[in-house]
Amino acid sequence: MPAPVNPFKAALQQGRTITGCWLSLGAPVTAEIMGTAGFDWLLVDGEHAPYDIAGMRTQLMALEASNSAVAVRVPTGETWILKQVLDIGAQTVLVPMVESADQARQLVRACRYPPNGDRGVGYSLARVSQYGIVGDYGEDADDQICLLVQVENRKGMEALDEILEVDGIDGVFIGPADLSADYGHMGNIMHPDMQEMIMTTLKRVAASDKAAGILATRDDMIEASFEAGAQFVAVGIDIGLLASTARGLAAKWRR
Repeated sequence: MPAPVNPFKAALQQGRTITGCWLSLGAPVTAEIMGTAGFDWLLVDGEHAPYDIAGMRTQLMALEASNSAVAVRVPTGETWILKQVLDIGAQTVLVPMVESADQARQLVRACRYPPNGDRGVGYSLARVSQYGIVGDYGEDADDQICLLVQVENRKGMEALDEILEVDGIDGVFIGPADLSADYGHMGNIMHPDMQEMIMTTLKRVAASDKAAGILATRDDMIEASFEAGAQFVAVGIDIGLLASTARGLAAKWRR
């Protein structure tokens, strides 16, 4: 039995535009609920949300029955955490703060088995192979891993053209909040200069052989991102959805 087909990667390869949502609440039940909402994909945010490796595994388990593809953002681009995240069953990984082509190439190696990479061969004992049931997992696992790199600061922007030339990267995700902060517009991603930079960058990525992605929670920015060629767009965050709905309901009925 081979590694399962990665629906996120398949969608990108088919040229489809897919819409997703961020999972940051940290609870399995909320992930399970979000898995019924109808998003094309969901992202478990291991960088800023309260997930350790066990928590990420629980999120994947909670979403196993969902029709939404699942991506996991690792807290850092270190090989050791990528090994663990892949072994718990993640097939699509997003790596923050990618700043050079050399770093991107090492990330590709971290997601591939020898002789083409540095991923440890321990799948027979891991959730990714259903603890040995998927006996041929290692033979084509590399082909089903989807590696997304996040460009979100000056260094990454300066190296973007070189990053786009790295084989083995499936998509480049623009991080608008960190990017805006690094260019002197903390908390103001809608600044005209930043919007021009973000949309121009999405167009540059979309013109390459990589898919362009972004997180945008305002309707006007979402539409602009699609028009700029973004192929995978997260349009909300579970924390924001809960907070805005709860606050709106409280304000509506407060006496």
